[in-house]
Amino acid sequence: MKLIAGLGNIGPKYTFTRHNAGFMLVDSIALNAGLDMKENSRLKCFITKFNNNGEDYLLIKPTTFMNLSGEAVRAVTDYYKIDVKDVLIVFDDLSLELGKIRFRPNGSDGGHNGIKSIIQHMGTKDIARLKIGIGPQPSIPSEVFVLQNFSKEELDKLKETLAIAKEGIACYFTNGMQETQNKYN
Repeated sequence: MKLIAGLGNIGPKYTFTRHNAGFMLVDSIALNAGLDMKENSRLKCFITKFNNNGEDYLLIKPTTFMNLSGEAVRAVTDYYKIDVKDVLIVFDDLSLELGKIRFRPNGSDGGHNGIKSIIQHMGTKDIARLKIGIGPQPSIPSEVFVLQNFSKEELDKLKETLAIAKEGIACYFTNGMQETQNKYN
């Protein structure tokens, strides 16, 4: 079983904020597949399951808010006995320009509190991730910038980016990290 965890903040006021790019990608995958995400309070997330070419996948959106995302990721991996090598975390990245994506096999939290929480709860930095660019950041504090809504033009560009990111995820789970990085980074 594979896990795709999109990071973001729950609630209508956060729906179209930059910090919810991970949620937006998971929602897009679910919508395209005709899946309905259900809240699971025990696992601290919205969750749905699907099968692709004989492989089971879980899509989740933690309900813990961004800074505690690791609680949900750990609860789901423990409950479904998913190995960390089968987990892909999708989240926003300030250092990447809007329209860019970057796959990484591992790394530090890079100042992202959601990733920091996941590393802490999973006990490893060796967690595959897909970063979705939301930059460049203007000269305002990052905690203010990430909670701003995308403009209509930015949402249009993000929609195109999410379509490419979905192709990249399919490539990653089929062909591995190296080939995916060569093609999509």
